[in-house]
Amino acid sequence: MSKRTIVVLQGDQTGQELLDEALRVLDPDVIRVPNIDFETYDLSLENRRKTNNGVVHEAAARIKETGLGIKAATITPGDPDDVGSPNALLRELLEAQIILRTGRRIPTVRTVAGVHSPIAVVRMAVDGAYNAKEWREGEGLDEVAYSTRKLSRRVCRAVAEFTFRYARRTQATVFGGPKYTVSPVYEGMLKEELDAAAERYPDVRYNPQLIDATYALLLETTGEPLVIPALNRDGDTLSDLVLKMFGTIAGAESIIFSMDDDFNVKVALTEAPHGTAPSLQGKNIANPMAMILAGAAVLRYVGNDAASKASRAIYEATLEAVYDGVRTPDLHGQATTSEFTDEVIRRVKGKLEVWDALG
Repeated sequence: MSKRTIVVLQGDQTGQELLDEALRVLDPDVIRVPNIDFETYDLSLENRRKTNNGVVHEAAARIKETGLGIKAATITPGDPDDVGSPNALLRELLEAQIILRTGRRIPTVRTVAGVHSPIAVVRMAVDGAYNAKEWREGEGLDEVAYSTRKLSRRVCRAVAEFTFRYARRTQATVFGGPKYTVSPVYEGMLKEELDAAAERYPDVRYNPQLIDATYALLLETTGEPLVIPALNRDGDTLSDLVLKMFGTIAGAESIIFSMDDDFNVKVALTEAPHGTAPSLQGKNIANPMAMILAGAAVLRYVGNDAASKASRAIYEATLEAVYDGVRTPDLHGQATTSEFTDEVIRRVKGKLEVWDALG
């Protein structure tokens, strides 16, 4: 069995505290996965400023070599002349095309509307509004702001291909899409690729909707599993809504993918979708679920049976802990951050021991 290296990207404030909790679960004594190394890079705001983002470039280069990474939440400074967003820079350096966020039912936690089955948002990781060139011209009330966005056919095809493959694997419906009626040339490119993918995968249910209708219809969902492809900014806002529909944005992981020329996963970088939560720093009350599940997610891409088994054990242990009443305050419980992690670790160890005994 070949050795795999998971690149660990440290972050800021509560984000770093929750990464530490996730790494406790990923301890080899807990997950029983041999031949895994962890290599750490400090992506705290202080170190990004100190290295002028050099550490981000180094970390991205290493992730491209290993194919695996897990990242804590980081601070993005508001000053445009500062070091900027490490997330945007990482996605660019990794040549990422896709961000996957899946809202799923958390046992005993009340959901919105008829949400029952998982809803996955396949967000374009680059292009669009987040990479646009912006400028202003004129003065006073005659001042005009401009933005030049771009979409690439390759990224649109990667999103479409991943969406339909994922829907086939999860027996879900491909639902939603861009506002191509208003923007037939720009947003229409993604619609063209989704329609073409629908022809390549005739066994996958396809229910295209404009993005505004997608938001509205989500509140009337009948509970079937959905996979929603979206442009960069649409996917950013949509995924926050979807996760919150299942109870909390801290209840699911986020995965960034770089795909090869055949649209197979080349790099997987996992993280929590929430921010650094400075108001919770040092209080030991933040919900570590998303970060723990990010650890489970990265194990899926290690490529061996032991890692896949450990990944499933972490997913099950995390959700079962909530079901049995071990919840942090955001889920109306009394457990501390570390107590919740302790319970997950106890359950993971128990599952792996029992599964091993059963063969």
